[in-house]
Amino acid sequence: MDFSGELVNWYNKNKRNLPWRDTSDAYIIWLSEVILQQTRVEQGLPYFYRFVEKYPNVSSFAAANEDEILKLWQGLGYYSRGRNMLKTARVVQEQYNGKFPELYDQLIKLKGIGEYTAAAIASFSANEAKAVVDGNVYRVIARYFGISEPINSSNGKKTFQNIADDLLNKKSPALHNQAIMEFGAMLCKPKNPACAICPVNNGCYALAHHMVAELPVKINKVKIKERFFNYFFYTDGESILMNKRDESDIWANMYDLPLVETASLLPLNELLALPETVALFGPDIKIPASISVKKHILTHQHLYVRFITLQRRPTQIKKTWNFIKIEKINKLALSKVIFIFLDNLSK
Repeated sequence: MDFSGELVNWYNKNKRNLPWRDTSDAYIIWLSEVILQQTRVEQGLPYFYRFVEKYPNVSSFAAANEDEILKLWQGLGYYSRGRNMLKTARVVQEQYNGKFPELYDQLIKLKGIGEYTAAAIASFSANEAKAVVDGNVYRVIARYFGISEPINSSNGKKTFQNIADDLLNKKSPALHNQAIMEFGAMLCKPKNPACAICPVNNGCYALAHHMVAELPVKINKVKIKERFFNYFFYTDGESILMNKRDESDIWANMYDLPLVETASLLPLNELLALPETVALFGPDIKIPASISVKKHILTHQHLYVRFITLQRRPTQIKKTWNFIKIEKINKLALSKVIFIFLDNLSK
């Protein structure tokens, strides 16, 4: 069976009409690839259009400041992607005179571009014979060839890359890569794959051995950390007291509210009696008897968040705290939990 040929035939009949498929511009392809990392196409597409509209080329992207990028990125998560993109754009502007590189060996040296992204950009922009291996490709190969090697093990990555390299149509690498990725995204899906109409189902090991649901195999290495965020909201009616986060934690360089983080979910009276809380906000804080706690899930962390509205100005103002005019809040890059809280207040 011509595996690549079958997938390409399927792709030509069933592919989605996505804007980055109509160009060989490495910059546009880079934008799409980074935006879609850890992000569904439906969610990432509006962000892609906004970025292309505001930054149509590398030079305009490189001239932006970090706050502008993070604001435009708001809601996508994994904010380090946006920060790395800005660093990359500036390197490209400086070292490549604003022309985004197309070759794998140049791309792999850039910040935030790993083996998959470098192969994708090189393949789609210059038709370089590099096999892409993303989550969709891992799934297709694991099922079709019956490979139980964990995809996130060092040996597994080598095994899958070697198979992908062997499968690659060297004459049409871009088309082959698009086809196998789209096939995994639309037909050989993680759940409820359309095996009955699969063009290569006759040779699929997983289907023949009833292992479709078991493949691919992934080692669960992620240890979930629980954190407890107690935010304090204060406004004088014209401004809101905001905090600018540093680079050492989640939501780096973004804005949230004055925060007291605790090791566990404390009863309200115990939280307000903590020395840190008293030093910052004073004793005898008058607040409602009950304040709800909401869970916010990140990839490696579960946050338990509650908001406490202050009736009087804090007794101490940290260096990272600033009063921001209410009408300027929407220009700040906010974490999702803060954006939702402030947005609900305005309704």
